[in-house]
Amino acid sequence: MTAQEKSVLIQLIDAALDDVRPHLAADGGDVQVVDVTDDGKTVKVKWIGNCESCFMSIMTMKAGIERSIKNKVPGILNIEAINGIEPI
Repeated sequence: MTAQEKSVLIQLIDAALDDVRPHLAADGGDVQVVDVTDDGKTVKVKWIGNCESCFMSIMTMKAGIERSIKNKVPGILNIEAINGIEPI
């Protein structure tokens, strides 16, 4: 994947996250796209604000972040948080 293709993909992913951002902001948080793997299948995100230490971030990842990205950006298989609470 070229740098330009990666940039476009990150923009698409970021736009997909706009669906969940109002819910995150209501609790004082947000999420940021940090990187996409070179094969374009894995997205790395960073929790911001209250989301970083929220015990609900794991559920938000599954029910909100993953669903939104996978529905709007075909080919994405995995979404990983680089910070926040670890799943048990």
